[in-house]
Amino acid sequence: MSSSPSASPPETPPPATPGATPRRAAVASLVGTTIEWYDFYLYATAAALVFAPLFFTDADPATGVLASFATYAAGFGARPIGAVVAGHLGDRIGRRAVLVGSLVLMGVATTLIGLLPTYPTVGLLAPVLLVVLRLAQGLAVGAEWAGAVLMAVEHAETERRRGLFGSFPQIGSSAGMLLASGVYTSVLAIAGREAFLAGAWRIPFLLSAVLVVVGLAIRLTLADPAVFTAARDAGTLARRPVLEVLRTDWRTVLLTVGSRIAQNALYILATTFALTYLARGDSGAAESAGLTAVIIASAIGLFSTPLWAVLSDRVGRKPVYLFGAIGAPLFLGAFFLLLDTGSTVLVVVAMVVLVNLFHDAMYGPQAAWYGELFDTRLRYSGASLGYQVGSVLAGATPLIATALLYAGGGTPWLIWAYLGVLFAICIVSTVLLPETHRGGLRTTREKVVA
Repeated sequence: MSSSPSASPPETPPPATPGATPRRAAVASLVGTTIEWYDFYLYATAAALVFAPLFFTDADPATGVLASFATYAAGFGARPIGAVVAGHLGDRIGRRAVLVGSLVLMGVATTLIGLLPTYPTVGLLAPVLLVVLRLAQGLAVGAEWAGAVLMAVEHAETERRRGLFGSFPQIGSSAGMLLASGVYTSVLAIAGREAFLAGAWRIPFLLSAVLVVVGLAIRLTLADPAVFTAARDAGTLARRPVLEVLRTDWRTVLLTVGSRIAQNALYILATTFALTYLARGDSGAAESAGLTAVIIASAIGLFSTPLWAVLSDRVGRKPVYLFGAIGAPLFLGAFFLLLDTGSTVLVVVAMVVLVNLFHDAMYGPQAAWYGELFDTRLRYSGASLGYQVGSVLAGATPLIATALLYAGGGTPWLIWAYLGVLFAICIVSTVLLPETHRGGLRTTREKVVA
């Protein structure tokens, strides 16, 4: 029978690593992931609202939106590849080196998107180049998440604070979305719609070059966690960590994927597809309400994400995660009804409840939980594969939701049914995964009968 983690005796804090206190590691992880997610989510916002007329000019509006979301989904397709490469390197040479490389790759790809010619200028070459750079973004994010999370989790002082420290890179998702939405909205408001489509849309992408320099300056000051360096110095690292975790712990990887899909699909639905759903009429006010709601929910996420993580340090990862996994699909019908009102206040309420109450209950504890599920030799590979494979399966959500919206005659109930299936998988997977919040980080593989 395949393995899953067993309870470990309470851990003692690892010896201090020069230049990397737990707080410093957590803050550095937060800054780095904020920049990475700014780049990734900026593309999502542009895909929902402006890429269709710029890169798919000859298509009718519906087809243009579908094509734009297809390029968005391509980034998710590259994430497992990034996870495999980064998992191998992160478990072999260290967390820090992979994190530096992922940040550089993301910054270069995003900056180049801001320099791309559009369809009226170079024809089909424009969307082709857009897809290539989106794939590069996907590779970078696939490499980033597990490394940033492990920097925070493996540096954590004790098991009672692992959820809190692990939530710092998770906060980077909300901070990146807040920054991307805020910059996008500000440039749009200052330039106006016509000037924005004419070229001002490039400004948020070009700003990535500045942000990456800041991120590198911080990230290069970190050292690898002591728990990893101890394993490296002892010569116990796995030679082929990705293959080993799939051979020896495939069940945990599979259940991690299952628990991840619906959480990621929910966030994409709320923060990306909902913008298109609101803008399907010709109401600029509705589109503005969606952007406002995303910004407010992202701002609240800076606080709600760590609060849910702290709660998971006290009562366990599974109860908190299940609260979100059960509550989200139950509320989803009301979410669409509130969006249909077009009221900015009600759209904001819908977004905050779905994202900050239910989604963040899953996302907050996720980093610590996924890190605790695997031992040090395989932790980067196992956590990265589970997280990123779940992401790629969820990445087509805007594309699928758009198709289901048209298939349902403009009503969202087929979308609700689709998310219901994903959450059923999530709930079953969550129940089958072990509770880990009171165990120490495993430094060797421990077998239990599943």
